[in-house]
Amino acid sequence: MRGGVLDPPDSPAGDTIGPLARARRRRHRIRLAIFLALLLAGLIFTTVSLVRDVGRAGGHSIALLPFLLLVVALLIALGFEFVNGFHDTANAVATVIYTNSLPPSIAVMWSGLFNFLGVLLSSGAVAFSVVSLLPVELILQVGASAGFAMVFALLIAAIVWNGATWWLGLPASSSHTLVGSIVGVGIANALMHGRDGTSGIDWSQVTTVGYSLLLSPVLGFGLAAALFVTLKFCVRNPALYASPEPRKPPPWWIRGMLILTCTGVSFAHGSNDGQKGMGLIMLILVGTVPIAYALNHAMPDAQVAQFAASAQTAQRSLAAHPPLGTTPDTDASDATPHAPARDVLTRFVRTERFTPDVVPALSELTGDIGREAAEHGSFARMPAASVANVRNDMYIASETIRLLERQHDVHLQTDAVRDLKAFRGQLDEATKYIPFWVKVSVAVALGLGTMVGWRRIVVTVGEKIGKKHLTYAQGASAEVVAMLTIGAADMYGLPVSTTHVLSSGVAGTMTINGSGLQWDTIRNLLLAWVLTLPAAIVLAGSLYWGFRQLF
Repeated sequence: MRGGVLDPPDSPAGDTIGPLARARRRRHRIRLAIFLALLLAGLIFTTVSLVRDVGRAGGHSIALLPFLLLVVALLIALGFEFVNGFHDTANAVATVIYTNSLPPSIAVMWSGLFNFLGVLLSSGAVAFSVVSLLPVELILQVGASAGFAMVFALLIAAIVWNGATWWLGLPASSSHTLVGSIVGVGIANALMHGRDGTSGIDWSQVTTVGYSLLLSPVLGFGLAAALFVTLKFCVRNPALYASPEPRKPPPWWIRGMLILTCTGVSFAHGSNDGQKGMGLIMLILVGTVPIAYALNHAMPDAQVAQFAASAQTAQRSLAAHPPLGTTPDTDASDATPHAPARDVLTRFVRTERFTPDVVPALSELTGDIGREAAEHGSFARMPAASVANVRNDMYIASETIRLLERQHDVHLQTDAVRDLKAFRGQLDEATKYIPFWVKVSVAVALGLGTMVGWRRIVVTVGEKIGKKHLTYAQGASAEVVAMLTIGAADMYGLPVSTTHVLSSGVAGTMTINGSGLQWDTIRNLLLAWVLTLPAAIVLAGSLYWGFRQLF
């Protein structure tokens, strides 16, 4: 955009290297130096932390091939967050850039900083809601070839689609893409095992995530339009609703409001989107270095003792529970009373079909978990040979309890429900944790991604959605709604799309103000939204099949 918002005017005629050009080059060199310094620091910190954790866990060596796969998988996962940074975070800075509230170079660095902080202070709930979408058998064998094929396929598919939409300047959703990739891997895995393609996915969980991705842009459009009307009714200052003058910053109070909302969106984006990479990185670490990451070594011995007691209480409640027969939706022929407990529960988690042997199997597995914890007294002292199996038993038990809570036709006694809920909380504390260094590495990747490649998406959001220039009130309304929507989704552990919420918010304010929409852009955005899921499914499924043949 020559001579516009994103590009300062050229130097005077005849002065090919004038003071403005020299200043731009100097700023470029400074940004490049900061970028490389942060990149190097992040890689060193990640490497040192990984080596330290493995050493603390007993120094068990990793074979060369799994170690190389671990390194490649970590780099791909961090690459996904890097692409996510410049693909999605451009939405946060578009309004402050196009209202002249901040220069582009300052805006992207400011946004990168608060993306970084958002990741560091995130809860981790979104990370594990994404992981729970994956096929259970692949989670249980994530350290094997099938597990690596799964991680490589879904991450590479997400990176490819995000890169393609970025190149076209389309604000597509990274969350949407990742969910589609997970579904593609699940379908491909089921078909490769001779099952119905729909059996490889927890569709109830996919539906929950799908609703959040579907409703968030609708909320963005409606709430931003409503907020804009409210603002217009309550604040009569005409400057708020006028198009910004070229290169002239807005009044200080408007500028402060826009910078504040940009900060909030950046922080919320980091808190929500950063967690998606965290969950996949933890899967990789658990599968490759279970001795260090399968169980939460930070849990004190007293809490482990409480964990063992909770498991024993739940086991007694289930053992004393009257037998539960089949329900109208179950098939008694599916019951296999003599099958190992883990096999019974794995089948239940995969199919969600309750059979009479599920409760006895859960009782048996819960008792085994409690005995292992009580025998060693600490997760850090548990033998390497037992850690991976105990982690898998915990995961299966937690998912079984989660599904039993949702099965309206399975009526457990009140005491059993209470004890299982308490035990599930203990299971999540033992397995659903994220080391600080993982948060830092993802935060650095997302923050660095914010500093590059943002221009294409910014131009689309700032210039190509509405027919008129974005006003201060429109930018603030869209940003406030995006900040609150993403923050609320983060509290409930739901992945939402920053892109969809913000761009639909801008469209909502343009519509309600009578500014008009550029329908070519809207059609392209809708097309990208419609195509993202099927494209990601096909890409990830094909890559998974190819990697399975390769490995």
